[in-house]
Amino acid sequence: MTNQTIKAALVTGASRGIGAAIAERLAREGFAVVINYSGDAKPAEAVANKIEAAGGRALMVKADVSDANAVRGLFDAAEAAFGAVDVLVNNAGIMKLAKIEDSDDVLFDQQVAVNLKGSFNTMREAARRLRSGGRIINFSTSVVGTRLETYGIYVATKSAIESLTAILSKELRGRSITVNAVAPGPTATDLFLHGKSPELIERFAKANPLERLGTPEDIAAVVSFLAGPDGSWINGQTLRANGGLV
Repeated sequence: MTNQTIKAALVTGASRGIGAAIAERLAREGFAVVINYSGDAKPAEAVANKIEAAGGRALMVKADVSDANAVRGLFDAAEAAFGAVDVLVNNAGIMKLAKIEDSDDVLFDQQVAVNLKGSFNTMREAARRLRSGGRIINFSTSVVGTRLETYGIYVATKSAIESLTAILSKELRGRSITVNAVAPGPTATDLFLHGKSPELIERFAKANPLERLGTPEDIAAVVSFLAGPDGSWINGQTLRANGGLV
């Protein structure tokens, strides 16, 4: 198979949790997957090995999405390996919770750097370099709707992502590239479950009408839909994947 016939998906923050599930799902759908990570390589290696063991193609690339030069290098590596990028999934993000009055400058700056500037960096690069007919899939959060205390700065970054999603979808007119966002509700990842009591987890699970937490695979299925041919008419939207929570 030549680079011209390979469809490639670049997934940021793909070494764990939802990102890993997305990478594995898109690999099963036939995409060559670029597994972006920013820290420890071992979890990324595990995802790549799983994809390749199933007959898929994977490339690991370390890059801090908050660094515009690193993002350019990330796309360079993807193009060198697979010829072009067809799908960008902006999954990388951090969540540090505190009341607004208790939030220091470091907490604010870190979340804006990764969640907002990081997504902006990759969106900008994708807008310049994505192949015609491609997909940009950003990540918001359903807390934009529930507006829980202590989530203020995190939600502010994600609200901005929803606005950028809608605007970029219009700016890419004529290139058959769709731009959408996925807004998960509480999802059973190690990051979400860590430090929470069984009672609190149960409360989160019962909050939506389906009375369970989401799974990384639930979210990966939504991304797969948006990345595939059946999602081609969805554009400029935010899909709230939360079991009916909000």
